[in-house]
Amino acid sequence: MPIGPTDPVPCRLTVCRDCCCGSPKVTGIDHAEQTARLGREAPVRVSACLDVCDQANVVVVQPSSAGRAAGAGPVWLGLVNDTDATEDIAAWVRAGGPGVAPLPDILELYAFTPRERRSRSAPPPGGGG
Repeated sequence: MPIGPTDPVPCRLTVCRDCCCGSPKVTGIDHAEQTARLGREAPVRVSACLDVCDQANVVVVQPSSAGRAAGAGPVWLGLVNDTDATEDIAAWVRAGGPGVAPLPDILELYAFTPRERRSRSAPPPGGGG
């Protein structure tokens, strides 16, 4: 089975577009064009706040079915605030993305691990209930 753009379930992208990401607070990038550009490479979902505002402008690259089969998980990229970074993401997705193509060195500069978010229904630390 071919891998990459012809993969039955391709990479998918999530772009944060809420309180900070995608807003005038983050300058130097045309947010609508960035979303459109990434959408020419893979399906893009626009999300409300992903709760990592300190990393605004956030793009999450979710692996294709082949990438997931190889054990890859989503890759979170932050501070994606220029067209060069957008093009680097587009090229990586075109090459197959997580689990299929290695993360380019330049994108390692943007990669981060989001802090854990507690479920809103979870009891507070130390019990309480």
